[in-house]
Amino acid sequence: MDDIDIQNIEIQLLLQAIYLKYGYDFRNYAKASLKRRIEHRLLKDKLSSISAMQHRLLYDEDFFSNLLLDLSINVTEMFRDPDFYQAIRKNVIPHLQKFPFLKIWHAGCSTGEEVYSMAILLKEEGLYERTQIYATDMNEVVLRQAKQGIFSMSRLKQYTANYQKAGGTESFSDYYAAHYDHVVMDKSLKENILFSDHNLATDGVFGEMNLIMCRNVMIYFDRDLQNRVFRLFHESLCAGGVLCLGSKETIRLSAYTNAFDDIVKEEKIYLKNNL
Repeated sequence: MDDIDIQNIEIQLLLQAIYLKYGYDFRNYAKASLKRRIEHRLLKDKLSSISAMQHRLLYDEDFFSNLLLDLSINVTEMFRDPDFYQAIRKNVIPHLQKFPFLKIWHAGCSTGEEVYSMAILLKEEGLYERTQIYATDMNEVVLRQAKQGIFSMSRLKQYTANYQKAGGTESFSDYYAAHYDHVVMDKSLKENILFSDHNLATDGVFGEMNLIMCRNVMIYFDRDLQNRVFRLFHESLCAGGVLCLGSKETIRLSAYTNAFDDIVKEEKIYLKNNL
């Protein structure tokens, strides 16, 4: 047995330890991505091996909190992929306008930038007042950030450009209050958002959603976990519900490909059908 095989065993044992001690299930995450993040933490904390890391996380909850931030993917920005938001305005909003009340689930919401983006879009399209948004993530640290709605001033130039390209109809600066090095999102955007803890790998259905957004999360899951999550989404969507994935993700290679029709194929926006 060579060193790579031993390291793979160590990684499996580490993930099992995390699950048994803390309840976070990374066992069906894509192995290459996990390995990179584990190695990053090894170097940063000058640990001699993954086995040493396993011992540390079992007895040091602060260390595990840092590792959890490494393992959960938190790359996001406001109006990320502006063409996607253009497609939502043009192709999804007219469909959603048919419903008297809307329930939207942002699964894997990270620090909340895309949640606030959707809130802004819904406000501009006259739908926010009759919408309840559920924003979930398994990581309590990023959920707290999302709930605060505080973002770095250094990113505002990019966010403003994204908003304009996404078809924004107002001045983006109307949606936040600027401070020295950060901005705080306007409290009116938070009124209909409920932030809560939810783990896609282990937790259950969110009922009767009109729209589910889960963008750039599934690329870190293996095929079995992807199918589990697609089943979760299928069961959580109402008839005529809409599913939105990230640009590098697709439902077409999953066990649920026949359960969804394309709304905007290029933007990975799907409609739950009656099959």
